Amino acid sequence: MPSRPLQAMLDIARTGPLVWRDPLVALDRLATSEGYEAHMDLAYGNAEFQKLDVYVPEGRGRERPAVVFFHGGRWSSGSKREYRYVAQAMAAAGFVAVVCDYRKYPQVRFPAFVEDGAAAVAWAFANLESYGVDPRRIFVMGHSSGAHIGAMIAMDERYLALHGVRSAAIAGLVLLSGPFDFFPIRGEGLRDIFGPEELHASSQPVRFARADAPPMLLLHGRRDRTVYPANSARLASAVRERGGRARALFYSRLSHTNILGALSGSVGFLFGPVLDDAVSFLRLRCEELESNP
Repeated sequence: MPSRPLQAMLDIARTGPLVWRDPLVALDRLATSEGYEAHMDLAYGNAEFQKLDVYVPEGRGRERPAVVFFHGGRWSSGSKREYRYVAQAMAAAGFVAVVCDYRKYPQVRFPAFVEDGAAAVAWAFANLESYGVDPRRIFVMGHSSGAHIGAMIAMDERYLALHGVRSAAIAGLVLLSGPFDFFPIRGEGLRDIFGPEELHASSQPVRFARADAPPMLLLHGRRDRTVYPANSARLASAVRERGGRARALFYSRLSHTNILGALSGSVGFLFGPVLDDAVSFLRLRCEELESNP
């Protein structure tokens, strides 16, 4: 049997030119379709993109933890269909995975996509128990603009409060390559995404740092030139300064996009220990919650 690195290289070679043309599709091709049961296109709202997919690990496990994942795409592109490989990796680690779509620019502007994120998380709290999930162990995870959405949901308490959910109910956050502190907003396109200028300041997660925010792990590539690593450093510092729990990890070889490859259960280890770091954090939080019911 080939060694793990050799098998990973063989898997990458099997996808051929697709790796360069569409890396997310390549990662999806490498993900196994076994080991979980998928429930697709469940509605958490009435709009076209207010849908999510739930991936449940096989077996009769009850009171499992869950991860609600928001994809990136500059608040204007991307689809939950591209992230089955993330769900597969989470399911293989024993987590029910929820991968969410949300409305995007130019159909909507801030704060609509954050409101959609809050509605999806509220749906998770209201419905995941029927999929064997312990509602005390529901986590939020996201990449890039999806990390921004996750941070806003968890840190600005107003969004979940509209659904009767306390943001402190979120067990923890795993946020990759997120824009958390980019005020003043520059560039006409980005300024338009965030609507009237009077709303811009309220779009910054760092401004809502507080002691009782859910514990968070911030993961960022040092070669990221799309969203600079300082975003994660400043958010972690702001949370800790207020007495909260936040840890930032930085990976010297990773960029804004290839950190996504590191989430693959089959080839991610070739990029770095991102998946292992994320799963270790999630499991540690689960242990903490079990010991402090």
